[in-house]
Amino acid sequence: MIIQLENNISGDRLEKIKSQVLKMGFDHNLVKTQFANYLVGIGKKDIDLRTIGSLEGIEDIHRVSDQYKLVSSKWKLNQTAVDLGDGILIGNGNFGIMAGPCSIESEEQVIHTVEHLKKNHIYIMRGGVYKPRSSPYSFRGLGIEGLRMFHKHCSENGIKIITEVMQVSQIDEMLKYVDIFQVGARNSQNFNLLDALGKVDKPVMLKRGIAGTIDELLQAAEYIFSNGNEKILLCERGIRTFEKAYRNTLDLNAVAILKDKSHLPVIVDSSHGIGIRKYIEPMTLAGVMTGADGIIIEVHEEPEKAISDGQQSLNFDEADALYKNVRTILQAKRQLN
Repeated sequence: MIIQLENNISGDRLEKIKSQVLKMGFDHNLVKTQFANYLVGIGKKDIDLRTIGSLEGIEDIHRVSDQYKLVSSKWKLNQTAVDLGDGILIGNGNFGIMAGPCSIESEEQVIHTVEHLKKNHIYIMRGGVYKPRSSPYSFRGLGIEGLRMFHKHCSENGIKIITEVMQVSQIDEMLKYVDIFQVGARNSQNFNLLDALGKVDKPVMLKRGIAGTIDELLQAAEYIFSNGNEKILLCERGIRTFEKAYRNTLDLNAVAILKDKSHLPVIVDSSHGIGIRKYIEPMTLAGVMTGADGIIIEVHEEPEKAISDGQQSLNFDEADALYKNVRTILQAKRQLN
């Protein structure tokens, strides 16, 4: 059960609602977000909502049987749109394209990538400054100084930044330089990190775990929402299976299922999803056709010289063609609808 409270509800009215919820056999959690106040009732009883819906201070009430309640589509009629500011939205009919290198390597690289994105009217750049690597001897990013440089060039050109945060202690120093915090697959069930990101007023893109189920992804998103942050993007980035012909198995079934189960926007990451450059475009376009709200792809001026993930990065010419084809498909879908 989700009770949406009036934003200016008095303490007395709130206590009466809590008392009634307890009498009905439900535990409760008070959730205050950027946009609203909710009382989430936890219990298994089948109840008549009219027994509580008439109380003063309640704006709306919904029966939600899913374990993940606030991210469930069962209580929200419209899909969520995450607002990045400056007219850039993702979700509820607004398609987002995010592109850039796996790792931020140099100032020259950032400048050239920004020019490439602006030319293609793309206003969200991805790039890692803290990199989780399988080997401790691999390049692990330029850190906070690299992020400051990255932010300088993007902010001067009206481009938003999405970059990965790996631990709670990094959030505060990154906060003013980041437009979207990315939680990578390895951290998708780092509940301390999810709790902390729920307390900041910045969008979070949550990637599905390497072997994570859809329900586990939604439960992880619930951690963020229940701590106060409604600005969440879900990301399908491929899961580990027995198949060895490609890096991961891009589960496009998940896009359709997530769009049904949740009101949150869904992003497809085909770069990690398949991990082989020549298949990035068809898998990205397939993701668009499944109903994704956005894509995130790895792009590098010279993938052969990339410090990380060059084998799954498009060069600028390949990316130019992909953006054009994505927009053609989106236009065709709009005409069909």
